[in-house]
Order: sequence, then structure tokens, then C-alpha cells
Amino acid sequence: MTRAVPVVIQRGAPGEEPRFETHQVPYREGMSVLDAIVWLRTHVDSTIAFRYSCINANACKECMVAVDGHTRYACTARLSPAGTTVGPLANKKLVRDLVTDIVPPKESLQAILGERSRTS
Repeated sequence: MTRAVPVVIQRGAPGEEPRFETHQVPYREGMSVLDAIVWLRTHVDSTIAFRYSCINANACKECMVAVDGHTRYACTARLSPAGTTVGPLANKKLVRDLVTDIVPPKESLQAILGERSRTS
């Protein structure tokens, strides 16, 4: 029999009160937080907003979230056998659920387009 552990996910969008949802996730020793979130999005709730791009090393850092209150990569943070709480990065602009705007301000499309219009 597979043991399940609680995973608490902070949900919401800008301007909304955050809400916390607790789900039971099948647990395996060494399982990452990313494994748990992908399992939840696949088997429980496909509306959980979350970014990751493990197949493209140029996009690494996409899966940064708050794990039990600490900034971590979901792909390397291990799921605790006692349960884990996952939320968006506190110091970044919230897009929705676990997705935050992690692009450095100087590299955002808006900044780049703004610079081009000033030089034209």
C-alpha cells in the first residue's frame, strides 16, 4: 500500500485573498516537490498554475517556489514525509497560484520594447 502525505498549496491571483488547499499525494522516498505538484496537476486539479522547464537548461529557475517558507527549486527540494507547504515567491509579482514574474526588470519584454521606442 502506498503511503500518502499532505501537500498544502497556496492558490490565488493578484487582488484575491490567498487560499490554501491540502491534498494527499502518494509518497516515495526521495520524491521532489516538483514530482508532487506535477502529480497533483495531473491527477487532482489541472487548474493549478505552476511553471517548470526541466527539459530546457536555458529555462532553469522556472520552478522556484516557497517550500515551507524558504525559496527553493521545486525540482531539488525534497517532499517531507510529514507534509510540505508550497507557495509563490513572496518577493515577486504574483501571476496566479505558484506562478510569479521572475524575469529581471531590465530583461522584461516591456522594458526591452520601451528601450527600443526611445532609441528609434
